[in-house]
Amino acid sequence: MSSTETEPIQDTLERYEKFVNDRLKIDLKDTLDLRDQVYEKMSEYLKLRSQVETLKENNVKEMKSMVDLGSNFYAQAKIPDTTYIYLNVGYGFHVQLTLQEALDFIEKKEKNLQKVADQYTTEASKIKAHIKMVLEAIAEVLQIEQQEAQIRREL
Repeated sequence: MSSTETEPIQDTLERYEKFVNDRLKIDLKDTLDLRDQVYEKMSEYLKLRSQVETLKENNVKEMKSMVDLGSNFYAQAKIPDTTYIYLNVGYGFHVQLTLQEALDFIEKKEKNLQKVADQYTTEASKIKAHIKMVLEAIAEVLQIEQQEAQIRREL
């Protein structure tokens, strides 16, 4: 193979490398970031479940709490009745629930979030497999080129 014949191969290899770096690795990072956001939500629900279980187990009827008013500005709040709590169920909606209803909702939400996290994990695995496949193909082509160059030198 002459140097003019290897130029299209080099161009193709560069395009594949660019595809891996500019597309697949970015897609992988975005997918993992989305999965991390889901895990953060799951963590918040685990904390909430723990707090609701504590209220229920200790039969707490009233309590004091610090409420974040925004931008980490807190105010003390007195909760005279813990029979019901208001739970953000998404899209800006808050629903009044008993402690048991809140626990049931949290359990369903955790299962749903776990499914979403699993989907992101599967997608990340597929992207990693594509990256590996492309990189192995590039390495194989380069190895073939080196072998052909060595054969030409021996002749």
